Amino acid sequence: MSELADHRATEARESFSVLERQKSVAETHGIPVAVLLELTHRCPLQCPYCSNPIELDRGSSELTTDEWKKVLTELAEIGVLQVHFSGGEPTARKDLVELVRHANDAGLYTNLITSAVLLPRDRLAALADAGLCHVQISFQGNEPIVADRVAGLKDSHRRKIEVAKWTRELDLPLTVNAVMHRQNLHQLADIIQMAVDLDADRLEVANVQYYGWALKNRAALMPTLQQIEETSRLVEEARERLKGTLTIDYVVPDYYALRPKKCMGGWGRQFFNISPAGKVLPCHAAESITGLEFESVRSNHSIAWIWQNSDAFNRYRGTAWMKEPCRSCEFREIDLGGCRCQAFALTGDAGNTDPACTLSPLHEAVFKQAELEAASEENRFLYRNFAGGTPEGGDHGA
Repeated sequence: MSELADHRATEARESFSVLERQKSVAETHGIPVAVLLELTHRCPLQCPYCSNPIELDRGSSELTTDEWKKVLTELAEIGVLQVHFSGGEPTARKDLVELVRHANDAGLYTNLITSAVLLPRDRLAALADAGLCHVQISFQGNEPIVADRVAGLKDSHRRKIEVAKWTRELDLPLTVNAVMHRQNLHQLADIIQMAVDLDADRLEVANVQYYGWALKNRAALMPTLQQIEETSRLVEEARERLKGTLTIDYVVPDYYALRPKKCMGGWGRQFFNISPAGKVLPCHAAESITGLEFESVRSNHSIAWIWQNSDAFNRYRGTAWMKEPCRSCEFREIDLGGCRCQAFALTGDAGNTDPACTLSPLHEAVFKQAELEAASEENRFLYRNFAGGTPEGGDHGA
């Protein structure tokens, strides 16, 4: 073992020991059970609500196979139980089967979060043989015209259906992830039936959350209040009707909330993800907050040290950082101030009250703007890509 590798291993053991001994905010919550690994930002789809940052990591900056293997080994050693391979599109990595096998050998539960359009049957079978435990496929609708347009890629929906069927033929559990917005919510009932027909175990009805690319496309994506009310009714009816057949998770858009959600279980409390270039982040959108410096797995610090000690993770942990009205709010330990990324995107200060909360002085103005956008006739997308976005009608592949 090299001197640097030996140092990192020693630091990991010592940091985790401290996590067990002491009682700071980070240590109270311990290492997360599950971690998201964004293997790459490369993706054949160009979804206008993509959760990746506007400034995408180039392929040349991605962690190497050996670096990802070291990450996986370290995660297992410090107590992580599950890893979610995501992107971009994780199957764009030629070493994916090798990484899944390494994670399996390390004792980690593995989930593949994929668009599925780059996944032939033989490679899916190889992933299953390597120990892949679960597959989650994103869908943009329940039929090709809508789905392919949202994805910005012809024939994408047909390929997704095909891979979903192969997933079940290989006896892998399947989750259907349906990202919903104004232009596809009318298909929700059919999407629920599609998930049943595909023999999915779980359906995620995930209304778009407006950060990054989705914020740029908010006027074309924002649902009306009437659509959300109908969506809630459909989900509750389907949950009752399909109990024992299909589990349905439901994420309501913040813009129609009265109080903010406890985003990611609270900043730096239950979750972190690792970017393609190796940055350890408190959430998917954290890099949108300017002024924060995020530590990398390529540094001399262990992942456990970064989780416990880095300024980016400690900046908004707990409640000590809060301003009014959050500081004296009776719900501060429940919602933990809401989403820091949304607060930054909509107010310019990540320390402000999340405007999803009615106590925010900006709540009324921000959500009145959302209502106006929902009622607008704007429907053209700015497609996600490395060029900084292509307006619909340009050369985006659809």
